[in-house]
Amino acid sequence: MSPTISTLSSTPFSMLSLLLLLLLLPFSLLVSPSTSSSDSFIFVGCSQYKYSPGSPYETGVDSVLTSLVSSSASSSYNNFTIPGPTPSDTAYGLYQCHGDLAVADCSTCVSHAVSQLGTICAGSSGGTLQLEGCLVRYDNTTFLGMQDKTVLLRRCGPLIGGANSDGLTRRDAVLGYIGAGDGTYKPYRTGASGSVQAVAQCVQDLSAGDCQDCLAEAIGLLKSDCGAAKWGNMYLAKCYVQYSDGDHTSVGHGTSDEEVTKTVVILIGVVAGVAVVIIFLSLMATMCERARGGK
Repeated sequence: MSPTISTLSSTPFSMLSLLLLLLLLPFSLLVSPSTSSSDSFIFVGCSQYKYSPGSPYETGVDSVLTSLVSSSASSSYNNFTIPGPTPSDTAYGLYQCHGDLAVADCSTCVSHAVSQLGTICAGSSGGTLQLEGCLVRYDNTTFLGMQDKTVLLRRCGPLIGGANSDGLTRRDAVLGYIGAGDGTYKPYRTGASGSVQAVAQCVQDLSAGDCQDCLAEAIGLLKSDCGAAKWGNMYLAKCYVQYSDGDHTSVGHGTSDEEVTKTVVILIGVVAGVAVVIIFLSLMATMCERARGGK
C-alpha cells in the first residue's frame, strides 16, 4: 500500500478522535459543577499604584490577606492593620460576609476572594473584590471606619410595567422598611412584602449613624436609577442594597445563568452538526481512496 493511501486511511480515525473530543468538551462544560452562588463575581477594583517586590509593604499585604483568611474560619467580619517601617508601608485590610452566610461558607468565600484578589490585583497597593457572599479589601491608606458613598456598581432589571403599580408600592415599602433606623446598630437587614424581597448591608467598620446614612444614599439612588425595574442592585463603597420582585431572587443572576445555558446548548448543537458532516465526508473520502487502491 502506498504511503499516500496509508496517510489518508489513518486520517479519519485521528480526525474522529479530535472531533469527538471537541464534541464532548461543551458537554463537560455543561455538566461540570458550577460555582456556588456565594462565590459569584460581582466586581473588582485595583489601585493603579504598584508596590516594589520584596518591599516591607508586600510583606504587610501578605500578612493582612493571610489574617483575613484565618479569621474567616470563626467570624463573619474582621479587619486588620499591619504596621510598616513608614506610614506608606502600613497595610490595612478587612473582609465581610453576607449576613446570613454560614461560617464555613464564609470562610470558603473569603479564601476564594483572597486568592482571586492576589492574582487580579498582583502588585497593586490596594484592591477590592466583591463576591456574592463576601467582600475583601486591602490598601496602604486607611479606610477603616471611614464613610465612603462612592458608587461602585449599579444594576437594574427589566421594567415591571405600568399596570403593576402594586409591585412598585411593595418595592418602596420594603426599601423603606430596611432603610428605617431605630437607633440600634443593624449592619445586615432584610425585608419582604408579597413577592418583593430586599436585603441591605453595611460594612461593619461603619458607625451606626454612618451605616444609616450610607443605606439611605443607596436606597435613594436605587429608586431613582432603576425606576420601575423588577430588580436592582446598588453597591456603594461601604454598603449595598438589593431588591427583587417575583422570580428574580438573585437580582438577575438566574436570568444570566439561563442565557449562558442556552448558549452552551446551542454551541453543542452546532459542534455536533459540524462534527457529523466532517466525519461523514472523511469516511466517504477514505472509502473512495480504498476503492481506488483495490482496483
